[in-house]
Formats: sequence, structure tokens, C-alpha cells
Amino acid sequence: MIAALITEVFPGEDAEQRLATRLVEARREGATLALLPELPLQSWCPLSKTPRDEDAEPPGGRRHAVQARAAARAGIGLVGGAIVRAPESGARCNVALVLAADGRLIETYAKLHLPDEEGFWEAHHYEPGEAPPRAIDAFDLSLGIQICSDINRPSGAQILAAQGAEMIFVPRATPAESYERWKLVLRAAAVTSAAYIVSVNRPEGEPGVNVAGPSLAIDPYGQVLIETTEPVRGVSLQRAVTQAARRDYPGYLALRSGLYGRAWRDLEGEQKA
Repeated sequence: MIAALITEVFPGEDAEQRLATRLVEARREGATLALLPELPLQSWCPLSKTPRDEDAEPPGGRRHAVQARAAARAGIGLVGGAIVRAPESGARCNVALVLAADGRLIETYAKLHLPDEEGFWEAHHYEPGEAPPRAIDAFDLSLGIQICSDINRPSGAQILAAQGAEMIFVPRATPAESYERWKLVLRAAAVTSAAYIVSVNRPEGEPGVNVAGPSLAIDPYGQVLIETTEPVRGVSLQRAVTQAARRDYPGYLALRSGLYGRAWRDLEGEQKA
């Protein structure tokens, strides 16, 4: 299959038209699934510690609807996102939206690990998700999602791979100066999960923070296939490559999930004592 990396954000009134244009371009290049950066339809609001009501929306809100219509217009699957406000509690989460080629919502995933530092005051804007990641079997390859900082905690990628995920999409918003470290982490995640890692960054700096740096795609052996700042770039992902990586070292190693689960539970008990 061909996946498209869309290194562009779409704030403003003309968001739907601009997004649809990029998705049509990706579809013409043969892509069946596209990935957008983290929070793709708005400015980078965690620059400030103060959340605004207009940054969030209810489930199925305006930004969700824009992405769904653009995906349907182009006839392409889409992984986008928004800050979603729970109807009952009002709690806000940074949510990835996984949309089918007809715009239907297939799945959501809420970011689990929230930075809280200069330029990235995310813990002030939304709550961490509470649901573990799940593999999504709706595309040519099984899909997993990790949002930005989540990939720095490798358990999520490894759980997704154990569920059968063959490609892990990582929308992100990261500074240009830390790009080499991010690339190292993403390559390690690909090797240890024996899955493709596809990560799209916000494309350029915004006032107050230098959110910028390449998007990239990495194969299950850790080789960088694409490293790009182009608005639209396709990459071929092949099931045979993932299958081969899982037969090779370290893909075939036992997961020992029960053993590690006990260790985490013991550690949690010690911390509470």
C-alpha cells in the first residue's frame, strides 16, 4: 500500500478546501491512507498555559467534520486529529481521528503522555487518555497510532505490534533542534516493534516556539525510507517486509508480557507505599 505524509497544517476558514486539495494530490499518487500532523486544523495552542474554549470541540465537532468531508471528497483514508471535549465531564483530550475513505469515523485514540514545558504546556490544555492503544484492521495493513510523546514510552508501540499492527502512525509537533533525537527514537521503535513507523511533523515554526523539522517513514529494520518537508509525499509499505522482520532478530523474541506486567505492578505498589 501507499501511505501519504501530509506535512502541512490547515487553520483558518479555507481549511477544508486546502486539505481536500492535498488529499486529492495524495490520492492521485496512489495513496490510500494519509497522515496529518498533530492537531492539524489549528495553531499550536500549547504555546500558552491558558486553554481557550474555542481550541476544543465536542465529539463530531467542526474540525472533525472538515477532515471527514475532505477525506470523502478525495476518496482516501485519513488519520487526523482534534482536541475533543467529553460531553458529560467536559474533560479535554488530544485525539487522533481515524477516518475511512468515505469520511466515516473508524476509531479514535487519545494521547497518553503529555509534555509540560516551555512551548509545550500540553498538560494545561488536555487530560491524558486512559484507554490503551489498539490495532485497527481497516486498511491494507493493520494500523496503530501513537501521538508524538507517546512514542518516547516504547510500551505502546510494542503492544500495538503484539496486536498485529504492521504500521504505526505518529503525528507530532516537535522542535527542529531536537529532530535527531526524535529520529533515533522513531528508528528504535521501528526495530523493536518490527513495524513501519510513519511520522508527520508540523511544518514550520510558530511565534514563541520552533515547531519544525522533517516528516519521515522508517521500515521495520530501522532504515529511513523518506525524510521530507514536502507538503505531500507517498511511501510504499509492504506486508512482506514486516513479516520478514518478525522472523528476524529481534522480532522473533518472546514478549514476556506477564513478567513485565508483574514488575510494573510491583513498582506501582512500592510507589504507593
